[in-house]
Amino acid sequence: MSKSGTNFAVALTALALGAAPAAGCGGSDGDEETAATASAGAARLEPVKTYLTEHTEELVRQTKKIRADADEYHELAESVDFDYERLLDEHGKEVERILDQSKQAFVAANPAYEQVEGIVAGVPRLAQYDVDIDAGSDASTPEDAVSFTLTTPAGKTLKQPGNLFFLTETALYGTNPDLLAKGVEGDVDGDGKVEFGEGLPDADIYKAVADEFVAQAESLNEDAKEFEPTSSDALTSIVVMTPTMSEYFEAWKNSRFIAGDDAEELGFVATSRLSDIADILGGILITYEGMEDAIAGENPQQAKQTREELESLTEFAAELRDREAEGERFTAKQADALGARAQAQAEAIAGQVTQAANQLEVELQES
Repeated sequence: MSKSGTNFAVALTALALGAAPAAGCGGSDGDEETAATASAGAARLEPVKTYLTEHTEELVRQTKKIRADADEYHELAESVDFDYERLLDEHGKEVERILDQSKQAFVAANPAYEQVEGIVAGVPRLAQYDVDIDAGSDASTPEDAVSFTLTTPAGKTLKQPGNLFFLTETALYGTNPDLLAKGVEGDVDGDGKVEFGEGLPDADIYKAVADEFVAQAESLNEDAKEFEPTSSDALTSIVVMTPTMSEYFEAWKNSRFIAGDDAEELGFVATSRLSDIADILGGILITYEGMEDAIAGENPQQAKQTREELESLTEFAAELRDREAEGERFTAKQADALGARAQAQAEAIAGQVTQAANQLEVELQES
C-alpha cells in the first residue's frame, strides 16, 4: 500500500539533457571525451519501461489464474445452491485445491505489482491504478477510497469496497468476515478446526473481486505499454515514493508478523510488509539508475552519493526481510525504531533527488 492518494495532476516539462560538444580539433581523444560527456548527460529510461511492462504482464497472468479459480469455485457453489456446508461435504477436496491455487497466484501477483509500485504510484497519470489495486480504502474514507464499485453475479452491489489486493487476500486467508461464506465453519482442509489463514470466501463476492482484479490489471498493462517515461516522471516517482517508509513500517508493526493475534491489520497475512518494502525500493532503484547518468552530468558526486544511499536503504530492508523469513521475530518497539531510521534515510534521498531535479531544470509533478 502506498501513500500516493488519489489523482495527480500531470505537469510535464520539455528537457534537453544533451551535452555541448567539446571544443578543439577533432581526433580520437576529443571524440571519446565528447561521447563520454554526452553519455553522462543522457537519461536512460527505456529499461524502466521494460521493467514496468514485464511486471504488469506478470500481474495479468497471475490475476487471470485467480479469476479462473474464482469461476470454478463459483460454479461449484452454484451447483449446491450456495449451501456452503454441502459444498464442503460434497466438494471439499476440490474447494481446497482451488483455494490453494488462488493463494499461490496471489503470492506471485504480490511482488509482480510491488516491484513496480514505485513507478505506478509515483507517476501522476498512473497513480489511480495504485489506489484501486493496492492502496485505496473503502467508502468509509472517501478521500482515499477506490474508484470502483463491484456488482456480483447475484446482483449485490459493493460500493468502493477497498483495494483489490486487500479484498483478495482477506477473502482467501479468512481475515475479513464480510467477504466470507455465512453460516458455516470454514474448515477448508477438513481437519476438524478452522485455523488462522483458512478462509472460505463468499463465492458471489469473490468472483466479482477476481473479475475486477483482471480488468484493472489488464488496463494497467495496456497503459504501461503506451507509457513513455520522461525525466519528470522518473524523478517525481522517486521523490514521491521513497519517503513513505514510516507508513510501511507502521503497517508491518500492526500486522500479524509482529502483533500476532492482536493484529489490527486484516491484510499483510500472506506476505510480510518487509517483503513489500524491499520490492518497492528495488523498483525505485531501477528508476534511479535510469536517471543516474543525467544527474552525474551535472553533479557526479551527488549522483554517486544518492545511488549509494538508495542501495543502502534497499539492502537494509532486504536484510530485515531475510532475517524475519529465517525466524527472527521483531517487537513493536523495534519496528518503530527501524521505521524511523528508514524514514530519515529516505527523506534525505528524496531531498537529494529534488535538488538534482532543480539542477537539471526538471519540473517535479504535483499532486
